[in-house]
Amino acid sequence: MKKISVLVLAIVSLAVVSCKKEEAKKEEAPAEKTEAHKIVSLNGAVTEIVAALGHEKEIVGVDVTSTYPETIKTTAADLGHVRSITIESIIALKPTVIIGTEKDMSPELAEKIKNAGIEAHILKQEFTPEGTKKLIAEVAGILKTADFKALTDKIDADLANVQPIAKAPKVLFIYARGAGTLMVSGKNTPVEKTIALAGGRNAVTEFEDFKPLTPESLIKGNPDVILLFTSGLESLGGVDGLLKIQGVDKTNAGKNKKIIALDGALISGFGPRVGEGAAALNAELIKATK
Repeated sequence: MKKISVLVLAIVSLAVVSCKKEEAKKEEAPAEKTEAHKIVSLNGAVTEIVAALGHEKEIVGVDVTSTYPETIKTTAADLGHVRSITIESIIALKPTVIIGTEKDMSPELAEKIKNAGIEAHILKQEFTPEGTKKLIAEVAGILKTADFKALTDKIDADLANVQPIAKAPKVLFIYARGAGTLMVSGKNTPVEKTIALAGGRNAVTEFEDFKPLTPESLIKGNPDVILLFTSGLESLGGVDGLLKIQGVDKTNAGKNKKIIALDGALISGFGPRVGEGAAALNAELIKATK
């Protein structure tokens, strides 16, 4: 009986030692390496999201609207505007995944991307805070990044900084690339949505999208404030250059020099900084209406 007990004890001891050796082997085994992505991003908001999720170094190519973070222009190839990008220039970068949005992308390029044999995602972008949260979730899913709550929470926290304005000022957004290219924003543009989030109201409601600026439209709209991208105002030679454009000096904004210039991606990109952009514009509108 004692012999049987000793034998059982020996077998159990051997099993325990064997299990411990197996566990030690598992602990010593190197972690499985996951191959990094090579990402082409064809939208500024997507680029911001990818970078904010910790994948900036994996971006190999971007479109012209991808200006943030600023380091992206030195680390990724600039493919130009999405309306003129060729599939050949994208393929040359040997990406493992292409992410873009429907906005401004031609059906021809979208079809070529689809047929290129590369993982591709053409997403729909909605120009609202909730739409941005949805876009963040979609991009995070593509990159298999589960932790993105901090990005969506930041949007809400930034929007909480927007202060009420008793009387919403009329804001005219002018897209400028020198005095030869001047467009005004009508309804349903990303900038119009930011103006509304910031407590203002768009000065032009007669048409959708953008139309060329005319002295008549300036005077008719008679904005309290004129808004431009910082780069746009610089292209006109600053405030003095803007005031030389026919009709500007006849508006309330021109007479009172109520001119606001902010970063383009910040107020029109609808990326993770959408709340930050609305709060920044809100602060400027409050100053302008005092």
